[in-house]
Amino acid sequence: MTTTVDARTSAAFDLGPARALSCRECGHQIPLAAEFACSECFGPLEVAYDFGPVRREDIEAGPKSIWRYRNLLPVPTDVQSHPNTEPGLTRLVKADRLAAALGVRSLWVKDDTGNPTHSFKDRVVAVALAAARQLGFKVLACPSTGNLANAVAAAAARAGWESVVLIPSSLEQAKILTTAVYDGALIAVEGNYDDVNRLATQLAAEHEDWAFVNVNVRPYYAEGSKTLAYEVAEQLGWRLPDQIVVPVASGSQLTKVDKGFRELGELGLVDATPYRVFGAQATGCSPVATAYKGGTDVVTPVRPDTIARSLAIGAPADGPYVLDTVRRTGGAVEDVTDEEVVEGIRLLARTEGIFAETAGGVTVATAKKLIETGQLDPDADTVLLITGDGLKTLDAVSDRIGPKAVVPPNAAAVTEALGL
Repeated sequence: MTTTVDARTSAAFDLGPARALSCRECGHQIPLAAEFACSECFGPLEVAYDFGPVRREDIEAGPKSIWRYRNLLPVPTDVQSHPNTEPGLTRLVKADRLAAALGVRSLWVKDDTGNPTHSFKDRVVAVALAAARQLGFKVLACPSTGNLANAVAAAAARAGWESVVLIPSSLEQAKILTTAVYDGALIAVEGNYDDVNRLATQLAAEHEDWAFVNVNVRPYYAEGSKTLAYEVAEQLGWRLPDQIVVPVASGSQLTKVDKGFRELGELGLVDATPYRVFGAQATGCSPVATAYKGGTDVVTPVRPDTIARSLAIGAPADGPYVLDTVRRTGGAVEDVTDEEVVEGIRLLARTEGIFAETAGGVTVATAKKLIETGQLDPDADTVLLITGDGLKTLDAVSDRIGPKAVVPPNAAAVTEALGL
């Protein structure tokens, strides 16, 4: 049974339009707090809102960051007054050359490599930090497959907070270095991400002043992904795309992009036109794609084995909600091999000059496969989410690319090497 919360109970925290936490399974609501599981059914909690009037012109006049959407997020009204990394408002690229290569009429790439630590994780961490500050935490923490580690360490440094970051010991060296440079507490754990995540849950229960962004403050953190949807719609001239392809790790990003699109329609900021959401996974860690193709609602955990380590979550928390979203919108979840991932990275780079990490290769390769199998409409306006920078996963392509030739310093040698 759905219950309601006295607005005065939640007034202790200034989190803007957020009014309560609501269970995604049973609808039970609790006051705003550092909770992530329902006390009634143990389902996941998410933020519920009382939105006031929101106008396009007010958003457009706002800061050139995610804080232009602060009236749609669980953050205090003065969020800009506290030091933060100010992510967001990354470019939406009209990808005509990639469209031609894929056989799509109209294609855009949302390039989130331009964020402060070069991935979309800066968005979710900025929102988590703002909420954690209001909730009385003192330390910013996370378990991570890499990009989140970078974002948490950087955001904590900018805010003057301590950070504790847990990573699998097998993480790409570039992501280890680009976390360690911020001089927080970086701990490498023997095991995969799911092992690290379980450890983080234990530590969150033991250290009450540690805000694990994707554990005890996860409901607020997850809302940061909505800003991808807001920006896409605004950059398209305040309209929704016909279809969008989103990489799937935990699955939270995909479900929150959908939530963002729905909110824009409900608030009258865009026409509530139909759209289709597609999920992209690597075959070596594709439990959601497997469930989708099998026609089941049960996402069976797997042991990850893929070069796309930022997507290597074998037990995705939001997997069932990804299935709900793609089925409701008429989308699908597809997976691609590591070889296809590398080809996706190279295709995007040579057509649009965007160097994506392996997750971006998954998105591009999945879009290609969806088109070839007739699941994605080649005549519809399409957006691909590119969520991280290729400089973080150089190992994926390092043995496949390099100089065309090595020549002595004279023009004739260059001409000969070029076959001219």
